Amino acid sequence: MVDEEVVSERIRQVAATLAGRAGDLTGELVQLYAAELPQLVHDDERMVSLLTASVYQNIETGLQIFQHSIDPSHVEAPAAALEYARRLAQRGTPVFDLIRAYELGQAAMLDFGFQECTRQVGEAELLGEMMRRLLKVVFGFVTRVTRQLVAVYQDERDRWLLNRSAARAAKVQDLLGENRGPLDAASVDAAETVIGYRLRGTHAGMILWHTGSADDALSVLEAAAVAVLGRVQDHGRPLFVPRDEASAWVWLPLGPGVTVTRAHLDEVLAAAGPGVRVTVGDPATGVDGFRDTHHQALRVHALALAAGEHCDRVLTFREVGTMALMTSDLNAARLWVTSTLGPLSADDEHCERLRETLLVFLASGGSYTAAAAELTMHKNSVQYRVRKAQELLPRALGANRLDVELALSLSHRLGAAVLAAT
Repeated sequence: MVDEEVVSERIRQVAATLAGRAGDLTGELVQLYAAELPQLVHDDERMVSLLTASVYQNIETGLQIFQHSIDPSHVEAPAAALEYARRLAQRGTPVFDLIRAYELGQAAMLDFGFQECTRQVGEAELLGEMMRRLLKVVFGFVTRVTRQLVAVYQDERDRWLLNRSAARAAKVQDLLGENRGPLDAASVDAAETVIGYRLRGTHAGMILWHTGSADDALSVLEAAAVAVLGRVQDHGRPLFVPRDEASAWVWLPLGPGVTVTRAHLDEVLAAAGPGVRVTVGDPATGVDGFRDTHHQALRVHALALAAGEHCDRVLTFREVGTMALMTSDLNAARLWVTSTLGPLSADDEHCERLRETLLVFLASGGSYTAAAAELTMHKNSVQYRVRKAQELLPRALGANRLDVELALSLSHRLGAAVLAAT
């Protein structure tokens, strides 16, 4: 049986030899990372310098553990290693890459150690005990340091994202300011850098919100925003600005000729779950367009909130912009609908069927045949409902057809919010 002190002494000798080569070993590991994990270097001289310092301090700390019989469970991660983890977090480098670097470093240093042990020791039993000791201590050291670095990485990532999100939200608010004048090219460049979004392109503004009680509502909303853009084009990323724990402002960067259709939105919301809702402004270009499409989405959002839970989950300014302008005073809109539709504005199932039939009939150009096809009803049934609906109108349909069609559309979109209580 090999004496433990003999094992410790021979390992101290190996560690001392490797310590004299610390600079060379550091260079070999940095080259290894450049080949296996080039994303850790980023072609950035400052990052390369910090990585080199981190590797050197880790090697030095690990060798001191063996030279001075230090318990690895009491060792703290080197300062350069901690700072390097913070920088990776700020750059958005996945934490997996950091963990992988320590796995590669551990394997490489063990290989260096085994080679030196084999060179210095010829006794098989002693050599085996030394290698077992090396494996145990190196594993303990790397595990402890990696856990510390992952914790530092996550804290820094959370802090960085929070600060960046706050800066982005502040800049977006500044861009949307009512008294904001035209921006020169330098100001646009600076704003784009802060928000991480191209202002000179074409945008579609959206308001996304969640009516349920999901703990991860913002994640669901952001995924929905990404999915909408993915439906219409294969590149770009939305600008996503949370407003509270369940709502967000969104801008989609659209390519030439690209539009967001109702079908795109319906598909995404069907997959996102019943609590997600969205309003969308018309596409617009440049900084002014960035503001205009957002304000349209906001106005339609106010319309959706006024309509309540029975409102459509998807509302676009193109479809309901006129209604949104009308319903800035919801009480006045309700009085107008009642005046225009008379008894047909009653909030009951019978009048709802009549209103829906009359609306489709008018939208079909006054064709009973087309309306019957749209409603999958018999033509005679459509004629009957249209006649009954007209009988309830306070004035002949021909006298104010446009007003009736608009009032019917408001009733369809907003329901009880503009209908007469029964």
